[in-house]
Amino acid sequence: MNSRTIAELVFHLSRMSSGDRLDEKLTTAQWAVLRYFALANRFSRTPSAFAAFHATTRGTASQTIKSLEKQGYLTRIRSENDKRSIRLVLTEKARSILTNDPFESLVRAADSLPKNMQGHFTNALQRMLGKVANERGKLTFGTCTSCQHLEGNGCNQDKETTYACGFASEPLVLEELDEICFNFVLGKPLQ
Repeated sequence: MNSRTIAELVFHLSRMSSGDRLDEKLTTAQWAVLRYFALANRFSRTPSAFAAFHATTRGTASQTIKSLEKQGYLTRIRSENDKRSIRLVLTEKARSILTNDPFESLVRAADSLPKNMQGHFTNALQRMLGKVANERGKLTFGTCTSCQHLEGNGCNQDKETTYACGFASEPLVLEELDEICFNFVLGKPLQ
């Protein structure tokens, strides 16, 4: 298999999994926003982080986000520290419709791969994404589990999980380790 075939398959798989069965009368872009905010960590739930992740303009991202706010899918929360900053969170209405997300067929296809192949495939795609992002001057996104900023050994004396984000100088809870982060720097391959 050559490189062009791999690229075509990745592109075709992406297009096929995002374009049909839009049962909830949401556009492909609106589904992408909901998906992103369902997976983003607390540091990355901003309009500008979504715009960077989705490789779109801030204006386009802002318009899509505003339409989802009006429909009751997203809520804005002002930062306690910086009143100019906002964080977006999904409403229960959004969480409810995400169970019918057309993207889930792609998730099921990935889940059908043997477990040992999933790690290799994830690493390969992460490398491809990093290469394309670097060539285009874009940010890469990823999860704490493979990020250079992840600190901590996992457990303290009381058997409580202890992790921290070295970039944000903030503690992390175990559930946050698999969320998408705006400050990601590829460091460790996934197991």
